Amino acid sequence: MANKNRPDGTGETGRGKQLGADIRDDDLERRRRDLEASLAARRPERLEGKDDAKAGGATGYGQALKLSSEFVAGVVVGVGAGWIFDRMVGTPPWGLIVGLLLGFGAGVLNVLRSAGLAQEFGQRANPREPKK
Repeated sequence: MANKNRPDGTGETGRGKQLGADIRDDDLERRRRDLEASLAARRPERLEGKDDAKAGGATGYGQALKLSSEFVAGVVVGVGAGWIFDRMVGTPPWGLIVGLLLGFGAGVLNVLRSAGLAQEFGQRANPREPKK
C-alpha cells in the first residue's frame, strides 16, 4: 500500500523532492549556458542578414557546379580521345576503355587541384625547402 502523505510512495516528501529538482534544474541551466558559451567561442562568426546567407548558398552552388563540370570534362575528353584512337588504329573497345580510365583519373585530379587539395604537378610543397 502506498503512503497517502507521500506523493510517490518512496519515502520522500513532495517538498524535499521539489527542492532537489530545483537544485538539479539550476545546475543543468548553468551547464547549458557554459556549453552555449564554449560552442559560440568555437564556431566561426555567422553571416548577418538574409542577403548574405543567400550569397553564401549561391557561392556553394557555384563551387559545386565548377567542380562537377571539371570532373565531367576530364571524363569526356578521355573517352573522346580513346574513341578517336580506336577509330584510327582499329582496336575497339580497348582505346575507349583506356581513355575512360585516364579521363576519370584526370577528372579527379582536376577536382582536387580546383578544390586546393592537390598542388600543381611539379611544384614543391614548401618553396623554401631546398631541392633534393
